[in-house]
Amino acid sequence: MSTAVVATVSPARRVRGRVRVPGDKSISHRYALIAALAEGRSRITNFAPGADCHSTLACLRRLGIESHEDTSGVITLMGRGLGRFRSPVEPLDAGNSGTTMRLLAGLLAGQGFVSRLVGDASLSRRPMRRIIEPLERMGGRVEATDGHAPLTIHGAPLRGMIHRFEVPSAQVKSAVLLAGLHADGSTTVVEPAQTRDHTERALVTFGADITTHGAAVSVAGHRALTAQRLSIPGDFSSAAFWMVAAAALPGSRVEIEDVGLNPTRTALVGVLQRYGARVLVEVTGLEAGEPRGTILVESDRIGTVEISPEEVPGLIDELPAIAALAAHGGEVSVCGAAELRVKESDRIAALVAGFRSLGIAADERPDGFVVSGPAAGAWHISTDSVDASTSSDHQGSSSGGTADARGDHRMAMAFAIAALAGRAPSRILGADSVAISYPSFFDTLDRLVA
Repeated sequence: MSTAVVATVSPARRVRGRVRVPGDKSISHRYALIAALAEGRSRITNFAPGADCHSTLACLRRLGIESHEDTSGVITLMGRGLGRFRSPVEPLDAGNSGTTMRLLAGLLAGQGFVSRLVGDASLSRRPMRRIIEPLERMGGRVEATDGHAPLTIHGAPLRGMIHRFEVPSAQVKSAVLLAGLHADGSTTVVEPAQTRDHTERALVTFGADITTHGAAVSVAGHRALTAQRLSIPGDFSSAAFWMVAAAALPGSRVEIEDVGLNPTRTALVGVLQRYGARVLVEVTGLEAGEPRGTILVESDRIGTVEISPEEVPGLIDELPAIAALAAHGGEVSVCGAAELRVKESDRIAALVAGFRSLGIAADERPDGFVVSGPAAGAWHISTDSVDASTSSDHQGSSSGGTADARGDHRMAMAFAIAALAGRAPSRILGADSVAISYPSFFDTLDRLVA
């Protein structure tokens, strides 16, 4: 096990309260990257506070983009226009962020210089061939180490093309569309299944020429973009953990305000309703093509959930949260989700190992998992008595009741929600990883169970 921060999560009878989650991580990345290509100064409110999105901002600064963040989380960026990035004198460090690396690679493929993209150990294990192949078909050249980062990108004049994906991926789709902004002619991507469409909506807002026909999305090259003033809604994938907690714990009621309700992101609502929860969704506004509003979740009954392969693309970030439902009763089974093995961690292996450490029955599948909880009541774990505070130097132990997040923010949050069902406190090893997307997660958890 690592020596990362340990958080202690005590059992809870219910969760109740109103929550505002951080700004949407996916949208924050995209607004920053596209604003850098626009002409003029963009102002972005409620920018995601996590480390991943700040990796994107740091990379943009090394490419000559002036940016400023005030104390309220408002970001201003001075765009340089298409093809006008400054050649970086140092490698561009994407940290732990696959979105930063893949989308930025698309932007850099059409620039007139050589750049190098690096990341941490986790990111350096994630597959990059899926972006390398289409970018090279467009005329770029990308050097990699056996299909992994670091990536050396030799910018070149690009030509439009039609690219058909074998595996659904919003990041790969976005990388190709962003490269298409610098390409001659039109660039088209065709997905085998719909993925989140934040890039398409953002490009339309900034003035790109985008057309959609069924599963095909096209962008015209060399069209100037215009700076915008935008507000980012709350992150639905962060809200998912509170939705699951409210659905699973009897007597719970959680209302999430000003959260993004993009229909390519909200499949979890139907999953929780199948589980037996009461879920009310109200759209209260629309900005830059992104609907936003309120979600109210109340527990009702415990059921079983089966996630089929065709559902996976719309739930890929929520699957760890969904797995935590079973800790509170019922069963969750997932198949067709092999993509989970190449996320920030092998999320299938990490989930199963972590849940077993908490005393929850869980089994791996090659492309998914099965998690089984008690038919009713809470499960029992064995754990040493620990203080409720976190400790930056506590290494944990191999005894029951300690789950290792393996440096993965979604693992840490999923284990915390599962631990609410215990009869004794549980420990989450690597709890500091929540800083990647939701730095205040454990503070909010404490408030909701108070």
